[in-house]
Amino acid sequence: MSVFERAPAPADAAAAAAGKGPAPAPAREEPPGPPPAVVVLAPAALTVVLGLWGIRRQNTMWGDESVTCQLAHRDLAQIWRTARHVDLVHSLYYTVMHELFRLFGGGLLTLRLPSVLAMAAAAGWVGLLGRRLTGPRTGLLAGLVFPLLPQVQKYAQEGRSYAMVCALIAWATYLLAAGALPRARRRWAVYGCVMLLACLLHEFAVLALVAHGATLLVSRVPRPVLKGWGLAAVCVSVGLLPLAVCSVGQSEQVSWISGPVRPGYFLVAAAVGGACATVPLGGRGRVRLSALAVPVLVLPGLVLLAVSPAVPLFVDRYVVYGNIGLALLLGARIDRFLRRRASSRSTGTVVVSALAATALLAALVPASIELRTPRSRSDNVTAIGAAVRAAGRPGDGLVYLPGSARVLTAADPEDTRFLTDLALARDAVSSDTLAGVELPARTVAARMRAFDRIVAVRAGSPASADQRDEAKTATLRRCFDPHATTEAGGAHITVYVRKHHGCLRGPVRRDQQSPVLPSRAPWPARPAPAAGRTPG
Repeated sequence: MSVFERAPAPADAAAAAAGKGPAPAPAREEPPGPPPAVVVLAPAALTVVLGLWGIRRQNTMWGDESVTCQLAHRDLAQIWRTARHVDLVHSLYYTVMHELFRLFGGGLLTLRLPSVLAMAAAAGWVGLLGRRLTGPRTGLLAGLVFPLLPQVQKYAQEGRSYAMVCALIAWATYLLAAGALPRARRRWAVYGCVMLLACLLHEFAVLALVAHGATLLVSRVPRPVLKGWGLAAVCVSVGLLPLAVCSVGQSEQVSWISGPVRPGYFLVAAAVGGACATVPLGGRGRVRLSALAVPVLVLPGLVLLAVSPAVPLFVDRYVVYGNIGLALLLGARIDRFLRRRASSRSTGTVVVSALAATALLAALVPASIELRTPRSRSDNVTAIGAAVRAAGRPGDGLVYLPGSARVLTAADPEDTRFLTDLALARDAVSSDTLAGVELPARTVAARMRAFDRIVAVRAGSPASADQRDEAKTATLRRCFDPHATTEAGGAHITVYVRKHHGCLRGPVRRDQQSPVLPSRAPWPARPAPAAGRTPG
């Protein structure tokens, strides 16, 4: 299918003007569509309503949000010192959230509301994009479809950078469509700045740049347009290069990705979008809707899946912005369907269409409700902290397997205030890390032998090559018996009690005593769970 509008042939037009040929049929006048303000504000308002619905998720949060909360509460110097060791790719986002926390406080609403507003902005840009590519009705429908997509609803309520990246890429995609028009060179400078900001918030936003290039090539735009985009793409790549080079040294942060993570949604979305694109969707201007929407939807995820056999990198949230393409395709397809049904003027057809739309919306309700529950995320640090508080007694020891699991109880220090972290040498804040610095393996084992009860928090893979984790496991096996185990929020909390024989109690020297941990919580501490009640 051609990506150009088909203009009347010059010969036909000249013949008609000279009266030597049949006059062209008058174009059918389109009914006026909704005004631009409605195309923007209606999708944005729907996104805000859905984003505020259940935004607290029963006052729980998951591990990555906990990291956002912890780092955003540090001062700017600490954030950038930490970024030298870990999470450099998110340092700009943590800086933004630090300023928001400073202005509005560090509660759950401040943590998640920026993502809601960012997705609302993305919905508005999707509406404007559909309006420019096809027409006002397509723009409005695409904008309204966007916030209904399950993945959009999910990441609109997370204290991470993915919603902001999605909003910036939606804006950049609109600028791409506008930059393909004649005399639009200045827009490429804005396009480059917006794309660079998206890439600095998350590196994989650069894959949207690849999708945009594919759109222009398929659309066979004039050379000046390609030149303008190419210059902007080079500037974005150069601006991103220092971050990309430095973040290579922190590649262990994605070592947990052993294969594609939740690829099902992407594959289904790509199949649905592809099916919509096979039907002529109409359009106007140099760039057709399908030529723009399909690459944005398919290419970023496809690139990550293609490299996964060698370097596993595909995680569904890294390509949330692909929903922009899906919403555009669905909006255009719905618009075409409604136009055809309206022309038939059949009451039965209208009723069937209304029932189908109602059934589709009803099918989204269970998924939408599920996304607003704590179990919709891979872990629940609130439940983990509450389970540790319920399992421990004042004076008990505390160990983490692996040591990086310490971040799972750092959201509220009150949960571990009366326990002794037996492996911790320096806490996360003073060491400019996420999980702190642990003592040598031999010292950890000696400190563990001095306790009668130890609470162990296990998360992730049980296998560990770290000598400290091996020492913890060996000491627990040799000197302690498991007394009770609780599964909470994706982690296992086990209380160990000292064996009556087979292990001598070791003395604890002054240099093996526990450091003083910070007691400030991001928000007011929760009351301890009632006895017999499952935390979380």
